[in-house]
Amino acid sequence: MTIPTQAARRIYPPFRLTNLIRSTFEPQGGQKICILIDLPDPKLIKDFGFLGNSELTIQKNAVKFFFEPLRDGALAELGLSGGEMFAYKITGGSNLDLSDEAHTPEGNVVSLENDVYPHYDIILCISTYSATAPLTAFAKKYGFRGATLHGVNQTILRTGLAVSYDDVSVDAEKMRLGMTNADWVEIDFLFSGKTHTLRLELDGQEAQKSHGLCRGNEPDVANLPAGEIYYVPTGASGEFPMRYEDGTIGLMHVSEGLIQKAVLLSGDASLVEAHNAKLASDPVTGELGELGFGTQILPVSGRDIQDEKVRGTIHVATGRSDHLGGDLTPDKFAEHANATHDDILFAPHKTPEILVTQARMHRHGETVVLIENFEPSAYINSLLV
Repeated sequence: MTIPTQAARRIYPPFRLTNLIRSTFEPQGGQKICILIDLPDPKLIKDFGFLGNSELTIQKNAVKFFFEPLRDGALAELGLSGGEMFAYKITGGSNLDLSDEAHTPEGNVVSLENDVYPHYDIILCISTYSATAPLTAFAKKYGFRGATLHGVNQTILRTGLAVSYDDVSVDAEKMRLGMTNADWVEIDFLFSGKTHTLRLELDGQEAQKSHGLCRGNEPDVANLPAGEIYYVPTGASGEFPMRYEDGTIGLMHVSEGLIQKAVLLSGDASLVEAHNAKLASDPVTGELGELGFGTQILPVSGRDIQDEKVRGTIHVATGRSDHLGGDLTPDKFAEHANATHDDILFAPHKTPEILVTQARMHRHGETVVLIENFEPSAYINSLLV
């Protein structure tokens, strides 16, 4: 895959918070902005005591690159007010609902629903786990706009958050127009000399884009870094290998839009057994609720939030899909802790044992190749000329 090499040669402008806020929100003078972070114990935000914990790098970045710049001049430069920071308890999973209780650096306890969401126009959430799904629901309820920036590290700050999202949006729209109204996508995965194929039904739906722009007065939440085309599948069948966090590989058997069972291919059998127990007790955890394709030329950051936006990568996701336009909401899970949205990224650095030999799309009576061996196809490249 050549994209990381291209990204290494690319010159990115220095990260400036004012540029990011202008690019994403085009804020109006007098609007009010705040920052949310997550902490193991939200009381640790008092007097910024958590800054002494070397493990809380994301939260430290939130202070250094977001909170302090707002306080030290960005608010005035942008014509905004506010700039406060609030901490909530780490959720423990991607897109799980946030606790309502939050704490301030002054040691006060506040309610996110009563004291934060209704009183701010722009909310930035810099966290360990993605909060896009719950914040999107609250944005629609309370009328704010926001951005979720989970996992922020130095590479993301230097590259994925330093680009112009006007440019990102242009490329994303070109790809979207070339992929919208697809009937289905099939993905071939090669693992240990054997090919497995997953088919995702799309039923001619309008492709959507995550492009980093959250402008105007409509409540919305951008997921940053942005740059992907995605669908909410209407069905899925076949099988695909999945890499667990420790490197174990399981083969996911899919039918009726759900992972029905996992079979061990290599590694720790107990992980696959636990996964099967979860699928049996809470079947919607296996629902394939997203299919996504990266649109940007970016370096690998080690965080899926950026790495899934790299052109040539592909991801599917299980679980919650209401923030994407799907109908799988938290109340449909047997256990609240299972109501996550979990991306499964396929990329050379993330899944070195698994090769996406081809992804192809059928639309308008024609089948075209989208990706081959983690490289964007000639068709995709032609869209971006």
